[in-house]
Amino acid sequence: MSEKHVTAQLVTTELTGHILHITLNRPEKLNAANRQLLAELSEAFSEIDANPEVRVAVVSAVGPHFTAGLDLGDIFGGASAGDSGGATAADRASNLRIIPEGSTDPWGVQTAPVSKPVVVAVSGICFTLGVELILAADIAVADVTTTFGQIEVSRGILPFGGATTRFPARVGWGNAMRWLLTGDTFDAAEAHRIGLVQELVPAGEHFERAMTIARSIAAQAPLAVQATMANARLAARATEAESLGQLNDTLASLATTKDFAAGMAAFATRSTPTFDGR
Repeated sequence: MSEKHVTAQLVTTELTGHILHITLNRPEKLNAANRQLLAELSEAFSEIDANPEVRVAVVSAVGPHFTAGLDLGDIFGGASAGDSGGATAADRASNLRIIPEGSTDPWGVQTAPVSKPVVVAVSGICFTLGVELILAADIAVADVTTTFGQIEVSRGILPFGGATTRFPARVGWGNAMRWLLTGDTFDAAEAHRIGLVQELVPAGEHFERAMTIARSIAAQAPLAVQATMANARLAARATEAESLGQLNDTLASLATTKDFAAGMAAFATRSTPTFDGR
């Protein structure tokens, strides 16, 4: 039996059996995440642990592209790049908090990660927070059309959804730094080679393959699945918590630099920025 409801305009959820399907629904903007989408996605993720019927979640997107990443104009529109205006680092960090208080951070940075498995299905463009959503999840399926990019350094900021910690842990230091430090994009075959995604499928088959995996997980003993995940997370938790805890303050500091202003200007004009390290 399928129960469907719309959580809000930009994110939908559908509970089928014990699988919660979460869908990004802003295809006209390549599913780029503005504050509204982020708020609605966090509400959807809150349902994963809050609803006892949910045993596993699948995240996908409407349209050919998973996500172009953050809608930088919307997210950083209130940030005064290169000029702190007398604000403290704590003030700037608070202004840049993008997950509403009291909801679940899908990236497990501002709140604890969900305790149930998450499978991500991607195609087309999968940039920045899309890669980090994969890194925060447990299993990822990509179709062969997917292009990945962790491109924050080209905008004068750092990845702040967990990639600085989780990307090296997932794929190895050199494989992670190759993409984190250059801002270059890479294809689905490379993502599969380094282990960022676990399965590579023909174009258009990513969602159904992710649902097949989710159905297999949902058929297992749910408490045993959750206990397995919790125990597996113990190994890296201390180092990860320390690293993730510094991200917001570091981001707030970078958002006051001239390089950040240059990166934002380049984003707005679709040009190549020139950075001078200030």
